[in-house]
Amino acid sequence: MEATVAELKRREQEGKDDYVLLDVREDYERAEFNVGGIHVPLGQLSMSMDKLTPYRDQEIIVYCRSGKRSAMAQELLRQSGFKNVRNLEGGMLAYQE
Repeated sequence: MEATVAELKRREQEGKDDYVLLDVREDYERAEFNVGGIHVPLGQLSMSMDKLTPYRDQEIIVYCRSGKRSAMAQELLRQSGFKNVRNLEGGMLAYQE
């Protein structure tokens, strides 16, 4: 299941904090444009699952530049037992439109 940019922006505007944002972009990408959340580059995700364990039962919205890496991260998280993981459709490219 994917999350839309419109949904994320609406939830941000409403001040909802009932989800966790996970940024799987590289450091330089995050430095260029950042909407917050936990930062774990995709290449480090498998080794960083312990950092995310406290959020296992929460909704996690994963994002990257375009949605491709975050889709991979979504699958890795699901395989690791995370149940409610959503990919941000279109990633930061869509967010910045």
